Formats: sequence, C-alpha cells, structure tokens
Amino acid sequence: MAKKPDSPARIAENKKAAFNYFFEERHEAGMVLHGWEVKALRQGKVQLTDGYVLIRDGELYLLGCLIHPLKTASTHVNPEAGRTKKLLLKKDEIKRLIGKIEQKGYTLVPLNLHWKNGYVKCEIALAKGKAEHDKRDTIKEREGKREVERAMKSRHR
Repeated sequence: MAKKPDSPARIAENKKAAFNYFFEERHEAGMVLHGWEVKALRQGKVQLTDGYVLIRDGELYLLGCLIHPLKTASTHVNPEAGRTKKLLLKKDEIKRLIGKIEQKGYTLVPLNLHWKNGYVKCEIALAKGKAEHDKRDTIKEREGKREVERAMKSRHR
C-alpha cells in the first residue's frame, strides 16, 4: 500500500495579527470541524485574516475564519464558509484566559492553522492591541531592515 505524502504543516497564517497586536502568550487549541472542512483545508481553501476568538459559556469559538467549500462537495451537505468553529482547550487554561481577557485591552487572536499528528490545530494568542504610533514604528523598522539588506546585497556584487 502506498504511503500518503505528508501535508505541509502550515495551513494558513494570520499575518495581520502581528501588525495589529502585541502577543503576551500563545496556546495551541484543537478544532471541531466537519469532513468537508478538513478536505478544503488540505487544499488550502482557508482565510484567517479576519478571524477572532470569542468566549461563550466558558467555551472558545473561532469566528470570521472562512473555509471555502470545494466544488466537489457532496450534494447532501450544505457547506457554510463562515461557520463558527469550536476550539478545544483544557478547562483550567480556558478559565485562566477568561480571567486575563476580562482585564482591559486583552483579546484572543488566531495566529495560524497547522497540522499536528493528523489533526488540525489553531494557534491562538493572548494579545493587546497596538496604538497607531506603534504600527508606524513597526513599518519604519521593516523598511530599515529592507534597506540594510539591499545595501548588503549590492555590496556583495
């Protein structure tokens, strides 16, 4: 029997999150998914940039993460791209996160989706929003690094 090729570990990444937030701590959560969603994730049909984590009744939910259904989806399944997905964490971790989120300015942000031992995991971060001047500093820093790299590259030629 032929062995399946390993899927790439990273499925999707939220690059906007690092620009908009400071990360305090990171957690890896499991996800409750339907079969068509897993198939779509294997094809990379996911958008995580507008996603956020909500706490309802002591449970974590991922909202705003769009998993676009494949064209070959079954006829008896009615896929919904923007479905709310439940995140799985241990009860004591959830309680600790709830305590931190009740503090002013903290939120939970999804950072990426990845494979781990055949399961889809979502890396979430306890984050604090950046002010406008912090975002400008990030842009200046990024442009400065680019200029240094360009100078080094032209110097080696």
